[in-house]
Amino acid sequence: MGLKDDIGAKLTAGLSPTHITVTDESDNHIGHSGWRPGGETHFRVEITAPAFAGKSRVERHRMVNALLAEEFANGMHALAVTARAPGE
Repeated sequence: MGLKDDIGAKLTAGLSPTHITVTDESDNHIGHSGWRPGGETHFRVEITAPAFAGKSRVERHRMVNALLAEEFANGMHALAVTARAPGE
């Protein structure tokens, strides 16, 4: 199981989303800061979860980042997040 799958599994376990898409965009960042051979450095997450209801954009991103702290510590360089509550 790769990092993309790990990200999806952790966010699913922690936030019970109604929708989640995780995309590895590392190939778009070849030669940029944080990129390394083999990829798995730059990701995009689109997630809809009831846990985000009533939360600001910053609070939602903090929730996602907290769940993925281990991945950041182990070499994930960048994460673009679109986080919504259902109905948004």
